[in-house]
Amino acid sequence: MPSYLSPGVYVEEVESGSRPIEGVGTSVAAFVGFAQKGPFDEPTLITNWSQFVATFGDFTEGAHLASAVYGFFANGGGICYIVRVDDGTAVSPDGGDDGEHTGGEHAAGERAGGAGGELPPGAEVPVGPYAVRARPGVSGEISVEVAPVQGDDPPADVFRFLVLRDGRVAETYASVTTKRSKDNVATRVNATSELIEVRESGRGPAPAPPGPQTVVLAPAAPAPGGAGALAPEVYVGDADRRTGLGGLEAVDEVTMVAVPDLMSAYGRGLLDLDAVVAVQQGIVAHCELMGDRVAILDPPPGLTPQQVRGWRTGQAGFDSKYATLYYPWISVADPASGRASLVPPSGHVAGIWARNDDTRGVHKAPANEVVRGAVALATQLTKGEHDLLNPIGVNCIRSFPGRGIRVWGARTLASDPAWRYLNVRRLFNYLEESILAGTQWVVFEPNDDALWARVRRTVSAFLVNEWRKGSLFGLTPEEAFYVKCDRETNPPESIDAGQVVCEIGVAPVKPAEFVVFRLSQLTGGSGGVDE
Repeated sequence: MPSYLSPGVYVEEVESGSRPIEGVGTSVAAFVGFAQKGPFDEPTLITNWSQFVATFGDFTEGAHLASAVYGFFANGGGICYIVRVDDGTAVSPDGGDDGEHTGGEHAAGERAGGAGGELPPGAEVPVGPYAVRARPGVSGEISVEVAPVQGDDPPADVFRFLVLRDGRVAETYASVTTKRSKDNVATRVNATSELIEVRESGRGPAPAPPGPQTVVLAPAAPAPGGAGALAPEVYVGDADRRTGLGGLEAVDEVTMVAVPDLMSAYGRGLLDLDAVVAVQQGIVAHCELMGDRVAILDPPPGLTPQQVRGWRTGQAGFDSKYATLYYPWISVADPASGRASLVPPSGHVAGIWARNDDTRGVHKAPANEVVRGAVALATQLTKGEHDLLNPIGVNCIRSFPGRGIRVWGARTLASDPAWRYLNVRRLFNYLEESILAGTQWVVFEPNDDALWARVRRTVSAFLVNEWRKGSLFGLTPEEAFYVKCDRETNPPESIDAGQVVCEIGVAPVKPAEFVVFRLSQLTGGSGGVDE
């Protein structure tokens, strides 16, 4: 408190006691797939189609990432993150100097791999007296750099050996030699490297050390036992290196995840169906781990409704309230060629989710919405076929005469009836994240009745606003929710443990999935319906 030492009038600013909670965003998508160019390392923020083309290139034959992103923006999406993965044939631009390796020696380097396109996958590339190749199954552009060791007057036969992935230093061997010792470059690298293998070209006396150079290796060979040039780990990625799905763990804003090029890899024979399901399990596991996002899964191409049902109840028997599945694939016009092509629906569906959130709110089921850009469906579903798919959580896309092609399902893949509907899951994600972000001021405040009252007022004010928007069920706020934070929820044991426990209950609105009109025939002269 301030000290008043002389008579006068004083003005003080005090806090009102309650702080508003602002709703978080719900329309940020993340896409994982193949692209013509662009970074492999970290998720990249994209806000419009032109920015995507400038960063990752245009439409690519045999890849669906560009079509998915185009459909996302066309259907109302505004912000997304792109994670590029390598299908084993993609050409990555030089990532440039990252400040760790010696960029001044690039002029002496050889691009022996021809930017990954001239040598066959798995081919060895000469680096001085050694033959070097990327380990099978490794993704991205792999290069090696030979540089002088740092320090004053180093030995003449000692050098630095760096391994780079997509232009960034991934492994460093600070002091190696060509002599037969524990510091031999081949011995050190082969014992610890996850990216490359080094083989001496011949036996005999220790060869002269290689000169400073940078050499790009040939693409890696397919992983042993894999169906093609990809392994599920390429999509799952690594959180430390910010690759694949692992890279998305550092992006809190993401609320929906789609991997459209999982099915293009399957169609090209790079992954078998078991590997596809393994990746989809990884997507679902990622969303469940984060707890604030929902996966949009695609079915394999070319399946009939009966086959989709068998696949969903068999291999893809996921049971998760954080995942959805849409069927069938949609036909869209390629803006580059003008020809129609079939693409997985996940990108367009993500855009519909964003459009629905903007126009109606996250509480409204993102269904009965037109799929912009779709000109036809891979399969025209009948009502009987829809009756088979809807109960098992397959959200169907259907064509209606005079009403266009529309999303006609809004279910998750959960068996729990409480989490059956997609809008309920996404509404809870929204409420949880908003309350979490808007109550950070509570931490380290005095844990007493005054604090509990402030928490109740803050959360209740937020939920009243959501009730007024139509997000919660009930004629009055008392029917729609309750907030309890008092001595009952915070006994002395809880206070001693430093905890503030606030119980919140909400009644979410659920979609009118089955609309039933009951008609009866009246006898003439009966007087009609009573008022």
